[in-house]
Amino acid sequence: MNWPTYRAFYMWLRNYDVFIRLFWSIAPGFIIEPVVLLVALGFGFGSFIGDINGQPYMEFIIPGVIASYAMTSATFECTYNVFFRMDFRKTYDSILATPMNISDVVTGEVLWGATRSIITACIILLVAAMFGIIHSPLALLAPVFAVLEGIMFASMGVFFASIVPSVYSFNYYFTLFIGPMTFFSGAFFPVSSFPETVQVISNIVPLTPAVSLIRGAVSGDFAGVNVVISLLAVIGVSAAFYIATLFSMKRRVME
Repeated sequence: MNWPTYRAFYMWLRNYDVFIRLFWSIAPGFIIEPVVLLVALGFGFGSFIGDINGQPYMEFIIPGVIASYAMTSATFECTYNVFFRMDFRKTYDSILATPMNISDVVTGEVLWGATRSIITACIILLVAAMFGIIHSPLALLAPVFAVLEGIMFASMGVFFASIVPSVYSFNYYFTLFIGPMTFFSGAFFPVSSFPETVQVISNIVPLTPAVSLIRGAVSGDFAGVNVVISLLAVIGVSAAFYIATLFSMKRRVME
């Protein structure tokens, strides 16, 4: 098994160049959509809801919007796009004809997924600041946590892309995993508002610790957030899926 080298940067750079070239085609998905959701839920739905944990609903959901869109940015980039580069466009076949190895490719893809997460997080944070609802300088930690979250979901996304038989299989991943996790992670509603059985599930899904970390940063209050456990959870899941992906992707491209 070859471990990644500095050449992983060139895989990241390849994706960056494509992103810049297609920026105006991609921008609506990661700029306009989360802003619309923030305004619609915060000012629309939020006008019917009182304070949650001592916060106006608009302020409560900002960390949730950041975390959920950091997740989806990395996930879309590292599922559909990875699968198309691997199976349809045969991009990896060309790349692997160079000195780069499959571990470089995987690492570059994961790092690019994390980059997409931090871009999305920074945009949402900037919009929230323009609305005047960011009150703590600790909010600057939110993009840092978004990077860690991005690495986690990018690793999971590439792993799933390496084992699915067809592009249609991603329906299961998004419908049964990503979609429900968005609503049961405490992003838009407190976990404590769910039935006990659902709370157990909510506390073990990977998005929950990321939401907790980003919420603590944005609010400037880490009370009630076990930072060490949340960080270990994110790092542990990231490491497990990253290592698993190195092996599964190697097996996939050697078929």
